[in-house]
Amino acid sequence: MKRIILSGGGTGGHIYPAITIAREISKIEDVEILFVGTPNGMEAEIVPKEGYRFIGIPASGLARRLTFNNVKVLLKTVGSVFKAKKLLRQFNPDVVIGTGGYVCGPILMAAVLSHIPTLIQEQNVVPGITNRILGRFVDKVALGYAEAISRFPYPEKCVYTGNPIRSDIVKTQRAESRKKLKIPEDSFMVLVTGGSRGAKTINQAMLGVHKYFKDKSGIYIHHVTGTLAYDEIVKSLGEVKDGRYGKGSHIIKYEYDMPSALAAADLIVCRAGAISLAELAAKELPSILIPYPYASEDHQTFNARVFVAAGASKMIIDKYMTDKELIQDISELCNNYETLENMSESTKKLKKINAGADIAHLALELAERGKK
Repeated sequence: MKRIILSGGGTGGHIYPAITIAREISKIEDVEILFVGTPNGMEAEIVPKEGYRFIGIPASGLARRLTFNNVKVLLKTVGSVFKAKKLLRQFNPDVVIGTGGYVCGPILMAAVLSHIPTLIQEQNVVPGITNRILGRFVDKVALGYAEAISRFPYPEKCVYTGNPIRSDIVKTQRAESRKKLKIPEDSFMVLVTGGSRGAKTINQAMLGVHKYFKDKSGIYIHHVTGTLAYDEIVKSLGEVKDGRYGKGSHIIKYEYDMPSALAAADLIVCRAGAISLAELAAKELPSILIPYPYASEDHQTFNARVFVAAGASKMIIDKYMTDKELIQDISELCNNYETLENMSESTKKLKKINAGADIAHLALELAERGKK
């Protein structure tokens, strides 16, 4: 039985791809899987709940300029590499996979130094600093976007796989989802989300959007505010009862069934995180993207540009985002079936629903090669 280490942490965008890859590997053959992350990161809570064994090792991120703190971080990282090497001797993996976040640094470098096959998965067009460094040393780099290849020093190591997404995103169907969410079949559904914590710019613009569409028929707005903003949104709008506002607005804190919400939607308004884009592409969903402006190296804007260039999305720059801008874009798409259909066709060309399985096969091939 092969033994596999997966490492990724800091944000859901690094953790959930690792979990998806783990599940896809287990579908192919019986393996023993160990997750490595930071002891206090999100991964320490999420991974065990998904049923996987988890071990934490200390790791810290580097600032993007030379600072005294960076010197301390580098010394800490050296110590973490030694701890990671000890862990590798104990677990004896056949391959080590990293999905991003600074925790990947020590365990992947330890694997490289121990001559264990290594693979990293980069979700974005612009790689994070950890993956940029690791890209010089690992055996393979699985790319979420083909455009990222120019940002790695050894293109021959890179394989364009797309980003891994949960199987339930792909399987969930429109008709059953609309019935489940009680959305009329003949309504134009707009899904609005800024992630689990919400997006302030989107939420503020949505106040005007809800008011504009309040008395209009044929449109259903499913607005996921995020846990921090819900009370403020409801208070600002007034007249909200059980999350309902006007004829067709439904306002909720958190969407626990995002696969159904995506399947039911005709249009999505969201940030441009790599996994969110992979999920909406899987559903061939036209989108209005508002990239998060403070993402490292503005990588969400680069992600969004791929979709805009393909004709799959409209993009609004965060600092120019207003209710009028959003109302105009939603109204245009709501009343223009041909444009919407063209955007859907363009989105279809960007989808890579087998990314998780492709990365799993790539990892197992590396593991097999390492045994020879």
